[in-house]
Amino acid sequence: MVRSSTRRAFVLGAAAAPFVARHGLAQGFPSHPIKIVIGFPPGGGIDILARLMAPKMSEKLGQPVIVENRPGANGQVAMQGVAQADADGHTILFGTTGNLAVNPVLYAGRAGMDMEKEFTALSQVASLDFVLVVNPSVPAKSVKELIELAKTKEIFFASSGNGGLPHLSGELLNLQAGIRAVHVPYRGSAPAFTDLISGQVQFVFDALAIAQPHLEAGRLRAIATTGPNRMAALPDVPAVREALPNFEVVNWYGMVVRAGTPAPAIARLHQEVVSALREPEVKERAVTLGLDLVGSAPTEFAAFQKAEIAKWGDVIRAAKIKAD
Repeated sequence: MVRSSTRRAFVLGAAAAPFVARHGLAQGFPSHPIKIVIGFPPGGGIDILARLMAPKMSEKLGQPVIVENRPGANGQVAMQGVAQADADGHTILFGTTGNLAVNPVLYAGRAGMDMEKEFTALSQVASLDFVLVVNPSVPAKSVKELIELAKTKEIFFASSGNGGLPHLSGELLNLQAGIRAVHVPYRGSAPAFTDLISGQVQFVFDALAIAQPHLEAGRLRAIATTGPNRMAALPDVPAVREALPNFEVVNWYGMVVRAGTPAPAIARLHQEVVSALREPEVKERAVTLGLDLVGSAPTEFAAFQKAEIAKWGDVIRAAKIKAD
């Protein structure tokens, strides 16, 4: 009897050990520096926002918050790295729609691509509409005229890479307008805009922050925005949905952590993410980047992300888009 009871106590203790360890980690969270991992090079909108938020979060958490750029393979390098990190809340993946809703479909089955099994939602941090810009030599001055042009001649649209949201925006236009504009992928937005300005391609969907200097210099012309309403920064430019009622593309930035991260750590991180987004410096810079700050709850973001994966999965399959 004594031997049996001792064995049972040992088994119960062993089974409870992981919980006790996780609880202990959560109680002392954070115990060392936190990394915010981004799958893009420095300088983009998501990188700028992360570097604004990091010191604000650090002040409240009492540990350094470091932004780490891990570009490569359309964001897969960063995703796979965080999927292999310790599930203790000290490593955050800060991604875009392309990372967190498109890659799970485009690269399904690969390591780091299963959002439900490998990650836990933290928060949707921000959202931003795209702008549809054309070379000034293109005769179309509206979405309707661009569609009519595409029905009479072959036209080309550029994107920052195969399978990214700028690419899928063009494919969504193709599907809803019944046209076949030809996709030309580039390695990043900069070379795509270079060829758009030179007239090698006719249009691009991308962030206003990237297009704005070219619009101001007259090198490009904005004919539409992609959100549900007109963009505050471009009030005279109509939304695509004014011509195609079902068209809507909103890029977003979101944070996730490794699956299995203790709930108290998730709650604390979410609290400090929201607090950082409320800082005047962060809010003011977000306006210049064309960002709407969100700060949604983990459960809300998880449901939103699931719906976005389904939406873009439909577009990927309809357009027969394949991974590189």
